[in-house]
Amino acid sequence: MSKIEKKQINNLIRISKQLRIDVVNIVHSAKSGHVGGSLGLADIFTVLYFHVLKHNSNDPNWENRDRFVVSNGHIAPIYYSALAHSGYFPISELSSLRKLRSRLQGHPSTLDLPGIDISTGSLGQGLGVACGMALIAQKDKKNHLVYCSIGDGESQEGSIWEAAMFAGHHKLSNLIAFTDRNCIQIDGDTEKINKLEPLSKKWEAFNWNVLSANGNDIEEILDTFEKAKKENSKPTMIIFNTKLGFPVSFMDGVSKWHGTAPNDDEAKETMIEIKKYYSKLKL
Repeated sequence: MSKIEKKQINNLIRISKQLRIDVVNIVHSAKSGHVGGSLGLADIFTVLYFHVLKHNSNDPNWENRDRFVVSNGHIAPIYYSALAHSGYFPISELSSLRKLRSRLQGHPSTLDLPGIDISTGSLGQGLGVACGMALIAQKDKKNHLVYCSIGDGESQEGSIWEAAMFAGHHKLSNLIAFTDRNCIQIDGDTEKINKLEPLSKKWEAFNWNVLSANGNDIEEILDTFEKAKKENSKPTMIIFNTKLGFPVSFMDGVSKWHGTAPNDDEAKETMIEIKKYYSKLKL
């Protein structure tokens, strides 16, 4: 169980609710964007930005900050919402997602927004960048950590496994990566398209410390990141089991919601389910 107070956990849960509401609103307004993965990752991004990461929105390039590479850049809606509520840019700007001349492009760009360490979107590339960041930090004897988010469909890319081999070889214990394991990619079930299992054993074979957790449970996420930070001999991969579109029932396991914006009726139903889910939690 997490050592942080129940009051703090409840606050994180409240934040995750707001981030989910933001995601639905901005993707629906844009009529474009990746809603399923963003909703599924809301709890993880909440824990990262409001408890785990060392960062400072008043000094986005603070030298001692932890680095965060979002390799699965299509989940930009949840990334932007977390950044905005952390103070990197006005929350009101979220409504400009994917609109003409907006800084909030479909994939994150380090040239447009503060708080983004690397532009991403071409799947399979981010983990290699994170490895480079971790290696430099290791050689320069810096004490910040490097985090990296990857998708499970993205894990079918060969470049992911080249980076995995590199990190294991160099014993990059300052690297903590996590996989959004919702078993869905744009064309359907990952196991039917290009089987990934046994995923944990594959990472172990590349000399990684492997952890697994429910990626839609705040306390479990907190505990797992704490365990990851204690590893001092090898890189860590966390397999976060999530549900696409969580907690929206009609999105769960349906590949359409990987990259489809909800229409008016669907957005309304999504909001109803999100609010119903949170109303049942004892905060």
